Amino acid sequence: MNITEVARQSGLPAKTIRYYEEIGLIRPLRSSNGYRAFRDSDLHKLAFIGRARSLGFSIEDCRSLLALYEDKDRASADVKALAGRHLERIEAKLAELQAMQATLTQLVHACAGDARPDCPILTGLATGPACCA
Repeated sequence: MNITEVARQSGLPAKTIRYYEEIGLIRPLRSSNGYRAFRDSDLHKLAFIGRARSLGFSIEDCRSLLALYEDKDRASADVKALAGRHLERIEAKLAELQAMQATLTQLVHACAGDARPDCPILTGLATGPACCA
């Protein structure tokens, strides 16, 4: 398969596929004229990476997940630990976003939004603690 076909089938842009090749996540064959020749296994890896990235896994996490996927002697505990660490990062980010939401909700409700110049939102941004720093 050429890059256009593998991009269509994997749902990833060709630019992303080239980047994944550049950083060594995939290694397609090269034909005699230098064009990439993707195998079914490359397409499978790209789909795997695409799904992992859609769940927010970092490139390095994807590299580790691919290595674990390809290691038939792996322990599922290793996979679970990696996914668990990622889940903890997601939960921390959610807590941070909820704190941001609460602070901004409070500021928006405190503002009259009229023609007067005083504005609790600006005052809160100028003097209040950062909610998530």
